[in-house]
Amino acid sequence: MEPTIPGFTHDRVPVADGVALHVAVGGSGSPVVLLHGFPQTHLMWRHVAADLAADHTVICPDLRGYGDSDKPADPDGTAYAKRAMAADVVALARALGHERFALAGHDRGALVAVRAGLDHPDAVTHLAALDVLPTLDMWDVLRGTTAAVGFHLYLMAQPPGLPEQLIGAAPDAFFGHFLDIWTRDPDALPAGVRAAYLKASREAVPSIVADYRASAGIDVAHDRADRDSGNRLRMPVTVLQQDWGAALGYDAAALWRAWAPDLRHDTVDCGHFMAEEAPGEVAGALRKLLTR
Repeated sequence: MEPTIPGFTHDRVPVADGVALHVAVGGSGSPVVLLHGFPQTHLMWRHVAADLAADHTVICPDLRGYGDSDKPADPDGTAYAKRAMAADVVALARALGHERFALAGHDRGALVAVRAGLDHPDAVTHLAALDVLPTLDMWDVLRGTTAAVGFHLYLMAQPPGLPEQLIGAAPDAFFGHFLDIWTRDPDALPAGVRAAYLKASREAVPSIVADYRASAGIDVAHDRADRDSGNRLRMPVTVLQQDWGAALGYDAAALWRAWAPDLRHDTVDCGHFMAEEAPGEVAGALRKLLTR
C-alpha cells in the first residue's frame, strides 16, 4: 500500500476543462491549502497537514501534471503556466466551499502559490513560500559555475523532445538524484514515501517537463508584466529558505521584499524538503503567519 496522510479523505475534483485534481482533505476550521514541490506529491505535507488539521481544514492537492491529478497535453506551452495551475487551486478551494483560504507552497508549489496570490488577491488571505525564489529572480541569480546546481532547470527548458527522452530513459535515476542530494536527513524520506515519489514522477515525465518549461517561457512573461505594472502580493507573506543567498551571493530577503511588502523571511537549518525534515518548524511558521 502507498502511504497516505492518516485521517484524510481523498477525492477527485474537476477544476478546469478536462482537468481534475486529486486532493486529500482533513480537519475542520479555517481553510489552508498546501501545494507540493518537485519531485513529490501532496504526500510531502503528511506531517504538517496532520498538525494543522487539529484546528484547520487542510487541503492537499496534487498539482496538475503530478501525482494522481490529470496531466493535460501542452501543445502550445500554456497548459502548465503557473497562471493556469493557480486557477486550478482557486477553483478547487471554491468547489470545496472556500472562497478565501490561506495558501502555502513548497518549490514548484510555491511558484503556483505566488501566482495565485498575484492573480487572486481576494481569495488568498495569507501566503507562505518554502525554499524557492520568484521566477524572474531565480533566473537572475543563476550565474557562472554556481548555476550548475540548477542544471535541471536548463535541461527542462529545452524545446519538447530531448528532455523528455533523456529523463524518460532513466527516470528513477533522474528524480532520485534530487531526493538524495536535496535531503540532509535521509530518514525524513522513508522507503515507502521515496518509492511513491519515484513512481509518481516516472509516470509524469512529459507534464513535469512541461511545468519546468513554462518557467522559462510563459511564466517569465507573466512575472515580468507584474513587475513592470507594480503588482505585488497584498497579503501577509512568510518565506522559509535554506541560506542559498549566502551560497550563491544574493540577498534573498531583499528579492522577496520587492514582491511582498508584508514579509517575514527566515532561513532554516535543514535540507530542501523541510516539511519532512523539520515539520514542527514549518507548522509553527504557518501558524504564526495565520495570526498576522
